[in-house]
Amino acid sequence: MFRLLKYLKKYKVETILGPLFKLMEASFELLVPLVMASIIDNGIEKGDKSHIFAMGGVLFLLAAVGFGCAITAQYFAAKASVGFATNLRHVIFNHIQTRSYEQMDEFGTSTMMNRLTSDVNQVQTGVNLTLRLLLRSPFIVFGAMVMAFTVDVKGAMIFVVTIPILAVVVFAILLINIPLYKKVQKALDKVVVKTRENLTGVRVVRAFSMEREEVEGYDASVDVLKKFQLFAGRVSAFMNPVTFMIVNGATLVLLYRGAVEIDAGFLTQGALIALVNYMAQILVELIKLANLIITITKSMAGGSRIADMLYDEEDTKEVSSAGEKKNKKSDEKKSKNIANKQSSDNEKNKNIPVPAINDITFENVSYTYQGASSASVSNLSFRAKKGDIVGVIGGTGSGKTSLINLLAGFYETKEGRVLVNGEDITACDTEDLRARIGIVPQTAVLFKGTIEENLKWGKADATEEEMWEALELARAKEFVEQKTNRLKEAVLQGGKNFSGGQRQRLCMARAFVRKPDVLILDDSTSALDYATESKVRQGIRKLTEDAICFIVSQRAASIMDADLLIVLDEGEVAGMGTHEELLKSCEVYAEIYYSQFPEDREEANNA
Repeated sequence: MFRLLKYLKKYKVETILGPLFKLMEASFELLVPLVMASIIDNGIEKGDKSHIFAMGGVLFLLAAVGFGCAITAQYFAAKASVGFATNLRHVIFNHIQTRSYEQMDEFGTSTMMNRLTSDVNQVQTGVNLTLRLLLRSPFIVFGAMVMAFTVDVKGAMIFVVTIPILAVVVFAILLINIPLYKKVQKALDKVVVKTRENLTGVRVVRAFSMEREEVEGYDASVDVLKKFQLFAGRVSAFMNPVTFMIVNGATLVLLYRGAVEIDAGFLTQGALIALVNYMAQILVELIKLANLIITITKSMAGGSRIADMLYDEEDTKEVSSAGEKKNKKSDEKKSKNIANKQSSDNEKNKNIPVPAINDITFENVSYTYQGASSASVSNLSFRAKKGDIVGVIGGTGSGKTSLINLLAGFYETKEGRVLVNGEDITACDTEDLRARIGIVPQTAVLFKGTIEENLKWGKADATEEEMWEALELARAKEFVEQKTNRLKEAVLQGGKNFSGGQRQRLCMARAFVRKPDVLILDDSTSALDYATESKVRQGIRKLTEDAICFIVSQRAASIMDADLLIVLDEGEVAGMGTHEELLKSCEVYAEIYYSQFPEDREEANNA
């Protein structure tokens, strides 16, 4: 949690002035009981109206100045906390965008979303209240005790006994609550996961009539969250009655002793009222402090979860905030960079520029996902050079997508090496590498906006002519031209206003417009009919005359004319070669092919 405070550096002035003005307000507030004592002892008791009006004016002045200080402090605290949260969100978002797939798998999408929203909101609230109250409340508590000594030393001893007891109660509850709120946030993660799954898969849930089971599962997750929240809330709620009981008990003792002292003539009525007011101030501030402690507890739990995502035991470097780039020209600029967990990528692994990609080589590459019992890709070796089309085929779970993820550098190999132009892929500048690769993922993803805006994800400065050319190659030009606004046609979130095949073709056009050195198609024609797919393959062949193309598919027709076919079976290479070679030498490929073209099996058997 404390490691996140570096993001307040831009708001040093606000973090100083906010608490400072709050302390000024508290100082004026501590003078109020003394003024009241003077009004009672010197004004009311003696019937001096001029003194009463004069002291009333002092009270009004103290209230006005205190109000001004409070408003100023609120402004500075709000500015610092909101700015801090803004910086933190930029850092987290940038951090997520630069993580490898392996690191993202470790946390999960829902957890990262929760930390980017709920946890940051809690930390922001904690920073705001901390700047306003963390110094003010203890200052008033101990200030009231000091001022009580100026009124009556014997009476002030009650304060000396009461305050340590209250401190023990407050900090005991704090220590109990911190781990409890961490459990609350973890339970909230599970609720978010369940909610996200049901919202994205609502059609599947309805198709299988699983509404009741999903509702029961959701209710179970919510019940766990409710259980943790209730327990943490009860512990927190215990603080107010305990502090009330202690302070009110101290007030009773103070009133009893004060009455005896007044009767004996050792204490004035105004002095007793002042002592009672100071005790009341302590009560009010302890209530505020109790609420602050609860908020800080939640904030620390959220901050710890954010820090866990931004840092690990091995990396203590700084994560660059969004919009900030590394600058090694001076130590002063270096110190301003924000901590980066993936320091190995940014410093060791992002050194060699990639002006163009001419060949890609896999040398005995193996990869195993975290928690998996067996390797997804095992001992894979091949080489592809410019102009080659490489087809990857295999059954479900054979490791096709894993191969593609390793190729694009989304995962780092556990064994072996992936070489780009003869250099290890981990030694290449990631930004340069990705700029040379065009990827059409397995799931067609479009973003809310327009067709033009989505195509410009592939190339930000693409001309209209280049976009139409890419649409033509992807066989998407025809249906885009039929749209009322053509390239300016709106795209709803996820591309829901387009069919599955149209979304796939738009995603291909987005990759084509980049004219990449390496084109990766991960089962990206599954929603297309055979005629359209055949036309798309012609466009791919034209586009990749001077590029390397990897086509992943479960359709033999999609990859049978590739220069090199890689057949995977449970993560291992079952065969490698051309279509004709594999039909003769690879049983797995032959089985896949003949299952899709049974008429060819008969011809082969007859031959």
